[in-house]
Amino acid sequence: MTMDKIILKGITWGHSRGITPLLACAQRFSELNPGVEIQWTKRTLQEFADFPIEELTKQYDLLVIDHPWVGCAAATECVLPLERWLPATYLQDQLENTVGYSHLSYQYNQHQWALAIDAATPAASYRPDLFEKNKASLPSTWEDLIDLAKNGKCAVPAIPIDLLMNFYMFCIANGSAPFLNETEVVDKETGLAALQMMIDLYSLMDKKMFALNPIGIAELMSTSDEYWYCPFAYCYSNYSRVGYAENLLLYTNVVEFNGAPLQTTIGGTGLSVSAFSENKEIAVNFATYTSSSKCQSTFYMEHGGQPGHKVAWTSREANQLCNNFFKNILPVMENGFVRPRYNGYLHFQDHAGEPLQHFLLHGGSPLDVLNDMNHLYKKSLSISK
Repeated sequence: MTMDKIILKGITWGHSRGITPLLACAQRFSELNPGVEIQWTKRTLQEFADFPIEELTKQYDLLVIDHPWVGCAAATECVLPLERWLPATYLQDQLENTVGYSHLSYQYNQHQWALAIDAATPAASYRPDLFEKNKASLPSTWEDLIDLAKNGKCAVPAIPIDLLMNFYMFCIANGSAPFLNETEVVDKETGLAALQMMIDLYSLMDKKMFALNPIGIAELMSTSDEYWYCPFAYCYSNYSRVGYAENLLLYTNVVEFNGAPLQTTIGGTGLSVSAFSENKEIAVNFATYTSSSKCQSTFYMEHGGQPGHKVAWTSREANQLCNNFFKNILPVMENGFVRPRYNGYLHFQDHAGEPLQHFLLHGGSPLDVLNDMNHLYKKSLSISK
């Protein structure tokens, strides 16, 4: 008599960095646990944004999430608080080996809502062959970047969400982090200075950038010789691996502004377990297997993953495979800005980049942009109350 196989369903995002390592881990987990099968579904980043994740928890056992969603998780309790399911020693290892604030970003209201399986932040990328061929130097300062952009050699993602993430960065560069109070996203002086920096850069960009996300930029740079350098886009180690793309991209730290590197807005993903799963213990076991130091630094990384565990980022083998991607980007990760995570923030994030993009494309009043963003911010705060 054969026992019925236990099937778990998971959902992630549809890039090689998001789906491929999870398919590999699911296959190996099933080999180690013959009665279990894990089926992964992939969605685009936009599809994730357009469909409430809390609804997906009713359909999937395992969900790959972005850390700003944990406020909603806490409010709805639709995923498991993992500290109730995992040994304290395991979580302590995750904390001690966090890449920047990756692990901590999934903590909210004293609960751990996901395990960091992936770490990323905007970083600079470039075509080493083109810089060598043209005997050019990488920009190291904001002024260097503007000079290179004036020569038409820069590409940068400029869809609304990426503009918003970079707006945070420019606010910090001008002296104030966003979201310090509940009345405005940032003070007017800082906001206007940030918008001026954005005008200075994005006015030099080809308009097609306003339709490209970081993946689109990486594909553009690795398949044509038109652009040499991207100053900040969410980083993908895949493009630093020989054989993945037509031309190799290398990643490095972002430029300095007023003597200090720009502080980018961290991304990455965490693996959470649905509170509605009928096989919670097995799902948690898969999450701990996938986010363990051993898996992250070997199997997960080797199959295209960009791990959330620091052992992988300091691994000699990982850096050899990815042309020192992890070694080069670790300082950027450790300097990263963490977005708000209150329930309601995602409403702001989903919409606040639109006035930024319209302003950079069509002009208008920078004060109107800040006012529009403040209106969205106040509305998002009302959702959380």
